Amino acid sequence: MSGHVFVVGADLTRLSCDDVLVPTGRTLRVAASWRDLLPADLVADEDEQGVCVDLAWSGDERVLAVPGDGSRQAWLLDTVDDCGRGLDWLLDGAREALAAVARRRVEAPVHGRARRLVGLPALGTGWGGAAGRRGDLLRQLLPVLREAADEHGFDVALVLRGPSDLAAAQRIRRGDSTGWDLPDPLRALAEQLGERARRGQLALFIGAGVSAAAGLPTWEQLLDELAGHSGLDGGLREGLSRLPPQDSAALLARELGRERLQDFVQERFGPGPYALAHALIADLPVQEFVTTNYDPLVELAAADIGRDLSVLPYDEARPGRPWLLKLHGDAAHPDSVVLTREEYLQLGDSRAALAGVLHSLLLTRHVLFVGTSMLDDDLIRIAHQVRSAVQGSDRESRHRSGTVLALHEDAARSRLWEQDVETVAMASGDTPPAEAARRLEVLLDLIGCLSTPPTGYLLDPAYRGMLDADERGLAEALQEVAARLPEGTATTSAAGEVAALLRRLGHGRSAGRRDDSADTGPGPTDTGPADTGPADTGPADTGPADTGPADAASEPRDDRLQSQRPG
Repeated sequence: MSGHVFVVGADLTRLSCDDVLVPTGRTLRVAASWRDLLPADLVADEDEQGVCVDLAWSGDERVLAVPGDGSRQAWLLDTVDDCGRGLDWLLDGAREALAAVARRRVEAPVHGRARRLVGLPALGTGWGGAAGRRGDLLRQLLPVLREAADEHGFDVALVLRGPSDLAAAQRIRRGDSTGWDLPDPLRALAEQLGERARRGQLALFIGAGVSAAAGLPTWEQLLDELAGHSGLDGGLREGLSRLPPQDSAALLARELGRERLQDFVQERFGPGPYALAHALIADLPVQEFVTTNYDPLVELAAADIGRDLSVLPYDEARPGRPWLLKLHGDAAHPDSVVLTREEYLQLGDSRAALAGVLHSLLLTRHVLFVGTSMLDDDLIRIAHQVRSAVQGSDRESRHRSGTVLALHEDAARSRLWEQDVETVAMASGDTPPAEAARRLEVLLDLIGCLSTPPTGYLLDPAYRGMLDADERGLAEALQEVAARLPEGTATTSAAGEVAALLRRLGHGRSAGRRDDSADTGPGPTDTGPADTGPADTGPADTGPADTGPADAASEPRDDRLQSQRPG
């Protein structure tokens, strides 16, 4: 069965996957940002420029498996073209590496995923020689990845960091409608949601199912884990299953003690690798996110592409910037976690302002619900309150408040919610949950492709070859505008607004910037004059910012990333 090629913004050292291709050269030096994928005993030398790996090539081979614990396999791939052999040589290396990946036997994909996930950057855009030919590289690399996914049956994640790279890759993909194995109704849904996202009309609600793909427990699994730590005898533990979940949690909280319970939640839901779904969601050009999850994985995935989410109610919301509301608390603030019946009741009282934010989104946005069963008491109460508020309106003409992406068909649950939201199932009830979850990922990938602004590479010289005659004329006219802007333009002035727009279109990026930092380079990655940090996205941050190196794994952007979640 064929695999799928995802295109996503992420950090490959933190994206949860089975295999990762790491670019290097014949000297086996890799960028320092790949350090976390290497066992300590294989680091022969390390400095600001990179890490030398204590392995050796055999003959003309270009692929080396990095010995490790088996949880995530890193592969070193020679991408440094010292002899001017061109893109065909790079593409042959990609084929060789993916074939080696296929030969590695894996008992089961990570965290119960339906297929293995293989992650790689835009190979060769560092010291590999393709830095100034990104458009040509992507046009030829994507079909190679598709061929490998079809032949070997695993999924591939092409991880790109810069907005020019993402926009260009998505434009290429939009020209191939066969890239997504989805039925027509789901394709039509993706078009509708992509259009809403482009217009700023879409908001996201993220449930526990998304974080389950990163190995975190669902509600029922969390209660089982807490029961195992509680010391309750067998009879009481068996009786927990007959109580409503919030009452089970209340009994466990009493047995464990509030401090011990908070310590457990803080450790269990701390920072760690995020799932593909987290990255796909963070990539969407959406400003408002709501979650009932305690973990920081959505905001960490967003940070890895330069999107700094304000986490409410702990951070101050900033005008024009995206935010994430944690409706049930945050593991980083364990005293805020909502778990027991009493705490749920408090949400309707002292925490009513938080529920009010979701009220507002249901009235003013189209909310896409992902990873939730829609059985949460708070959701039911909030939906009822919204329904009551619009009782006087014309019910027949009123649009539903959102769309629920359910894994399986459930006619009764769909009927229950039909006045408020449309429920769309990924698969029939007899489809294994992992396969249904994978189809949801493919749908999110298509929504992301269709919602990506098509102009992020217009002024990027590395993609000039992708422009048609009209676009080249427009690009030249905009370059003339850029040349007339005064230096040191304040972002509050009219000229500053124009400058911010030009940066979003790719102005100021170096055609030859190197991004995978494979060895043989003389110094730090050259990212160009405007590629040294998150891009100024102006008054409305509607998508990933340009964070500089496009295919290198980044250094941590959040000190919470320094500690990794156990297991």
